[in-house]
Formats: sequence, structure tokens, C-alpha cells
Amino acid sequence: MSSDYEISDDENEYYEYDDEDEEMLDVEDGSASEIEVDGFGGDFRVGARNDQKVYEVEYTDLTQAEVERIAKADVDHISSIFGVEHSVAALLLRHMDWNKEKLIEKYMDNASAVAVAAGVELPPREPTPPPSKSSSSRPPATGPLRTTRRSTLDKSPKARRASPPVESEPFVCPICFDDTQTEFLALLCDHKFCATCWKDYITSKVRTEAECMITCMAEGCNVAAPDPFVDKALADDRETWARYQELLVRQFVGCIPHLKFCPYPSCTHTVSCPAAATKSSLAQIVPIVACGASATHVFCFGCPIDADHRPVVCAVARMWLKKCQDDSETANWIKSNTKECSKCQSTIEKNGGCNHMTCKKCKYEFCWVCMGPWSEHGTSWYSCNRYDEKASVDARDAQTRSRASLERYLHYYNRWANHEQSAKLSMELYAKTEKKMEEMQITSELTWIQVQFMKKAVDIVHKCRMTLKWTYAMAYYLALGNQKELFEDNQRDLERAVEELSELIEAPIDPETIMTLRQKVTDKTVYVQKRNEIMLEDTAKGYLEGRWSWNITVEGFDSD
Repeated sequence: MSSDYEISDDENEYYEYDDEDEEMLDVEDGSASEIEVDGFGGDFRVGARNDQKVYEVEYTDLTQAEVERIAKADVDHISSIFGVEHSVAALLLRHMDWNKEKLIEKYMDNASAVAVAAGVELPPREPTPPPSKSSSSRPPATGPLRTTRRSTLDKSPKARRASPPVESEPFVCPICFDDTQTEFLALLCDHKFCATCWKDYITSKVRTEAECMITCMAEGCNVAAPDPFVDKALADDRETWARYQELLVRQFVGCIPHLKFCPYPSCTHTVSCPAAATKSSLAQIVPIVACGASATHVFCFGCPIDADHRPVVCAVARMWLKKCQDDSETANWIKSNTKECSKCQSTIEKNGGCNHMTCKKCKYEFCWVCMGPWSEHGTSWYSCNRYDEKASVDARDAQTRSRASLERYLHYYNRWANHEQSAKLSMELYAKTEKKMEEMQITSELTWIQVQFMKKAVDIVHKCRMTLKWTYAMAYYLALGNQKELFEDNQRDLERAVEELSELIEAPIDPETIMTLRQKVTDKTVYVQKRNEIMLEDTAKGYLEGRWSWNITVEGFDSD
């Protein structure tokens, strides 16, 4: 059984000790009091093992500069194969969502079509049809023909001096119509606009619309602006250029399955997790990762939930949140407190003591008790003898099932919400815990380092309550059977241990029993963490072994 403990000196696992062992656990010795802190999340470690746990996934944190180097390597690769400039190769890759294999295949098949679609080449002009023979024939001349001597005379210097000079008008930007502009920019399509309009246009695209794909401002023109052109148009606006570079990184990350941008505000880090790159893998693992910017930036790689939702998989977590957030359970309340008219199916709520009901919509009269027509009940409602008829039995069964479904949902939801609220309150304990730690220093000989066990205990309680919260979401969808019973046994053991540790944390401090309290809190903290690991490891192994079955269709799982 996963809830039992085995004595293992090699792995330093938790075990019960007697008086002789207690003497060995001296305060100054390397006992459970001197618990190491894990680098990720400040968790306790039972031993000094660095091996990856079964419920953890391998991932790598990447900064924006590192992601840019990865993207540049792809650009260099395409540039060397196609023999094009780096800016053109970058536009081609963005057009193909950074799929190098697909780009090479399409480009080798029809390079011109791909280049036109990517906006790096002008579309070919439609050939003009040759003039017909009848239209090209010159009509017969009725007057005297001009001689070539007249043409020669027209080209003489004297003739040129006689014709008035043609002055070229200054170019005016077709966007702002400002004739004072002197600097103009144009893409390969040769649609010229002033530098000010280009700068404003690109700034609006980048800062307001968060767009990194800049095309020509001319109507109907799809020519794309390469990065050097954008840099030149922005001139000294380095803030917009930095934002443009960030958007390029985001577009690259969004196209790569094994990359995901950190969802926390103002964070530019990226996480690489190849193990969770496919949808099928999300049925076997819960890819919880953290970026390197902060230890609090914990999120799920496989779904939009910005929190640790272990041990439940992403598909079940999404279903549970949707069920809790929308008003789907309002229908269950209506079914539990109302009935439908047998004739027009209108929803009716009983607002009086009499069981002789009249539908306001269709005026149908029926009995509230058995849902049968009132005409068959005589004059006294209590003489109803239709309880054994199929229609009445079905109506009562449907009402009972609806009420039972609501009560079942509320059972799991209330406990889910309770642990969520308790986790928030446990975070508020930090201020109280610091006061207790200061009080311990004053009333005992413990140093500030030695009283850190209280803060570590609060960290473990918060982490385990988050685990317990999601176990109730998982238990709601688990099908009945031995596996669910074992799951709930582990859930019960963890919940009981967490509550016992919470009581110790909030217990009043007695100067005479501080050392005993420290030992109890430390030992209970180790036990609680071990129970949490057992819960997560057993659930993760169940996903890999295919032991879990659901009472509803879950994405990625075979329906029984």
C-alpha cells in the first residue's frame, strides 16, 4: 500500500522512532530538525536525493536573448539553403509559422508562390494580350505623309529651345498630404510614404495592436516590411523597437510546440518542455513548470491555468473550473426545487401548501405529489393512490437523481473551496509566524536560523492545501471502484496530517515547551511532505499505468 512507510536508511525516509532514537535526534545534531530546503519553492527534502520524481517533468528556462539566438539559428539555416538575405529568410519563416521542414518543401516546389505569399516578392503582373491584327493595321492615309526630315528638324536644338520646360512637382505623401516632408521610405513595391507616417504606422501596430507583421500601407498591398526597414523607420524610438523584438520572440514561441511564454505580467522568460509538446502526453503527465525569473512564477505548460493543479490532469482541471465558474449548477438547483408541467414542460415552483397545481401557461391542473392529472384525484388531494404508476415513479426518480447530483457536487466543491480559502489564509500566517519566531528568540536560546522551522512549516501547509484542493476536483470525476477508494485513502491521510500541522503552527507559545514544539513541528512537517509526495507519486503512476477511469468522457482517455 502506498500509505505505508518502509524503513530505508539509504533514502532517509520517515519512520517512527522510540526513546533511544529520540536521544539521537539532538537539537544540535543532524536530525530532522535540521531539514534541508529544496531550491524550488522552498520545500523540505526528506533526503539528499537529486533524482527527478515521477510527478515532475523536465524543462528548461530560457531568457529572451536565448530564444532570439534559437530563432536566429533557424534564420541562418534557411538563409544558407535558399541563398537569400537574413531579413528575407526571417519573413519566410514567420509566414510558415517557423516550420522549417514545411517551408523547405513548399519553397522547393514553388519558390515564387511562397515568396509572394510571404510578402518578400511582388506578384507577377498579368501579361497584356497582344493586339489583334485588325486593330494593329494602320488605316490608309488620306493626306500627305510626314517625312523623316520634319522629325529631324523637331529634334534640333532650336526646336528644343522653343518648347517650354516641364517642371516636376514635389512628391506629397498620400497619407498626411504634408508637402514639407523631405524624407520618404518605400518597400520593394515602391509605394512611397513619408518617414513620419511610416514611424507612426509601425508604432501603432506594435504598441497598440501588438502586431509584429508589418505590411505596406498602400491599399491591397501585402508586401512585408523586413526588420532593417522597421529599425530604420523607427529611428531613435528604441522603446518601440524593443517591444517589436519582444513580439517577434512571442510569435516564435507561440509557433513552437515545446516552448511556452511565462504568463505572469511583465515577464519575458520562456520555458521549454518537450515532454508536454503533444496533446497525447497530457493524459499521462501534469506539466507544472516555473520560469527562472521568480520562484513564484509557477504555471502549467499544458493548459492556461497559471497555478500548480497537480495531481489532476489538464483536461479534468479545465472541466472542473468550467463547472465551477459558469452557472451550470443553477440548472441543478432549479431541478431540485421545481418541477416541470406534464403538458407544456414549463418550470413551476411551488409557492403554497396546496398540492393542487395549475400551470400559468397552459392552465393544466395536476398533483404536485405524483405529477398526475388532478381530475383523477377526486376532491381530496390526500387520497392520491398513483404512487406506483410508471409516470409518477419516473418523475419522482428524476427529482431524486437531480437532488443527489447537486448534493454530490456541493460535497466536492465545498471541500475544494475550503482548501483554497485555507491556502490563502495560510499565506496570511507569515506575519503572525514572524512574530512567533521573534517571540521564540526572546523567550528561548534559539537563534533566528533555528526558528525558521515555523516559516518552513507554513510553506509546506500551503503547498499541501493546494494539492488537496485539486484532489477533490479529481475525485469528483473518478469512477467508482477500488482505485478511487485507494485515492481517497491517500487523500484522507494527507488531509488529516495537514490539519494536525496547522494546529501546531497556530498553537500558543509556552517558553517552557518551545524545544518540544520545535521538534513536533519539524517531525510533523517531514511527515506531511512525505504524505504529499505519496499522493502525487501514486496519482502520477496511475496515469502512466492507465489505472484511472472516469465517470465522464475525458480528452485523451479511452472511454470505457
